Amino acid sequence: MIPTIKIVENAEKALEEIKDLYQKGFEMDDVYVLAHQADVTHKIAAIANTKEIGVAEEGIYQSLANVFKSRGDELRSKFISLGVSEEEAAHLERKLDQGHVAIINISKEPVN
Repeated sequence: MIPTIKIVENAEKALEEIKDLYQKGFEMDDVYVLAHQADVTHKIAAIANTKEIGVAEEGIYQSLANVFKSRGDELRSKFISLGVSEEEAAHLERKLDQGHVAIINISKEPVN
């Protein structure tokens, strides 16, 4: 399944978008956040109670390999692990380079 990805301008807009998804009935386990800076990703995920793309999504070997990659390569790998094409992952990574934040919803429909 290909996730729904929305790119927003900054962390504040990301929090608004995540809140909107929750209000529409999407579960927290289906929403991920990703920013170019790892600390920004961690902060948004902690505040909004979303998930980060990690070992469960990427697999242990890819997750370990990311330790040795550039941040751009790591971000593209994370997008690809969720079913995004390499071309789209590169496009999304460039957006994150510009300071934008990705909100990723892996559910097609709200639960309620």
